[in-house]
Amino acid sequence: MTTLTLSKALNEGLRKALENDPKVLIMGEDVGKLGGVFRVTDGLQKDFGDARVVDTPLAESGIVGTAIGLALRGYRPVCEIQFDGFVFPAFDQIVSQLAKMRLRSLGQLSLPVVIRIPCGGGIGAVEHHSESPEAYFVHTSGLRVVACGNPEDAYTMIQQSISCDDPVIFFEPKRRYWDKAEVDTARGLAGALALGKARTIVSGTDVTVLCYGPMVRTCAEAAVAADGDGRSLEVIDLRSLSPLDTDAIFASARRTGRCVVVHEAPVTAGLGAEIAARVSQECFYQLEAPVLRVAGFSTPYPPSRLEEHYLPDLDRVLDAVDRTFSY
Repeated sequence: MTTLTLSKALNEGLRKALENDPKVLIMGEDVGKLGGVFRVTDGLQKDFGDARVVDTPLAESGIVGTAIGLALRGYRPVCEIQFDGFVFPAFDQIVSQLAKMRLRSLGQLSLPVVIRIPCGGGIGAVEHHSESPEAYFVHTSGLRVVACGNPEDAYTMIQQSISCDDPVIFFEPKRRYWDKAEVDTARGLAGALALGKARTIVSGTDVTVLCYGPMVRTCAEAAVAADGDGRSLEVIDLRSLSPLDTDAIFASARRTGRCVVVHEAPVTAGLGAEIAARVSQECFYQLEAPVLRVAGFSTPYPPSRLEEHYLPDLDRVLDAVDRTFSY
């Protein structure tokens, strides 16, 4: 076991993928010589060369378009979008081409492209650098969408995504890049949790709390605080946003009878709305209260001095938990 930050765990996972498959390429703005703005690709170009870790022009549409062509020729490109808000110049390539090519070819073509997107706020950055755009991609059929929440998952999930024959949108919570945990880098992927499965972070009996990415740590801390008040929270890290692990979600919601969905993205038409609808439909007779959502406000991302007010925190999660008991 090795103690790694989340960013270093991603680096080690990318390194392992490059070592295991010569068809794996990494491409993006400043991913090579600089090692990425968050240093996730640090040292990889030095060890694998500039033909496999490629510094690209500042052109996200070109990056993804090139990756699509490479994937059609048998490569497994991993694209880095430098910041979440910069993905939109590539949106047409992702939605119109990447997501549809497999069905368009009746399954004859696969596009094993991974698009890494540092997401969310909490680092004091301005708009375009603190977005949470996952709902756009979850809405788009043909894409897998995943979000890692800790170093262990970062290490395994990036390798699983690269080996997947479907295109994968891979969200990385940038304010958790420096969180540390023990990671078994010597263990292969055989015993790892499947890419499409949720993980129970904290077991509980009173309320199901569903979260992902940057909110996993926040909700785990809320569970500790709630325990001091005599309430038992079951915290589930969704990990896969599309497809959702509905078996795990429904089983927990039926058992606890209460459900709170937490995400950093704006509340309006966010992923929490879809989850709330599904839980309400499938678990209606077992629910003791409506499914509640804790999320960002439906405004553009605010200046950094206001982001602590904008972002869901422990107190807002606990308030929602309290409200589920008022019904």
